[in-house]
Amino acid sequence: MSAFSVAPLELRHLDGVLEVDRLSFSIPWSRDSFEREAVQNDFAHYVVAVCEGRVIGYGGVWIIAGEGQITNIAVHPEFRGIGAAARMLEALIEICRAESVTDMTLEVRVSNAPAISLYKKYGFTEEGVRKQFYHDNKEDALIMWKHDVQKLS
Repeated sequence: MSAFSVAPLELRHLDGVLEVDRLSFSIPWSRDSFEREAVQNDFAHYVVAVCEGRVIGYGGVWIIAGEGQITNIAVHPEFRGIGAAARMLEALIEICRAESVTDMTLEVRVSNAPAISLYKKYGFTEEGVRKQFYHDNKEDALIMWKHDVQKLS
C-alpha cells in the first residue's frame, strides 16, 4: 500500500468523492450538492485523502459563528484501517484552529463504533442523542462535541 496524502478538495476530485460517498452512505449526496459545497458555500471546508492519484476519502466541516460542524468523513471500503479518517479529522481540526473555532460538533450513527472511537480519541465527547435522525432506517444519532479546539493536545 502506497502512502496517501490529505489536501483541500478541488473540483477535479469530485468523481472520486462521489464514488467514496456512494460506497459509504445509504443516501449519498448528488454531484450538484458537492459542487455547491466546493464552490458556493463560504462556510464549507473539505479535504480529500489521495493515494496514487485516487481519492480514497473525504471529509468536511462548516464553520459558522465560531463553531465547526463536521458534515461527513468517509473512506473508501478498500482503504479503511490505514489511518485516512484520522488524518482527515486532524486536517479538519487544524482548519478550525486556523479559523479561531472554539468548539466542534458532529452527529454519528449510534451503531458506528469505529467512528465514535476515532472521535473520542481526538477529544470529542458524547453530549446528546438525536432520535431517529437518519432517514434510511430511523437510527439515532449521537451528538458529540469538542470544546477545546484551540488547545494543542
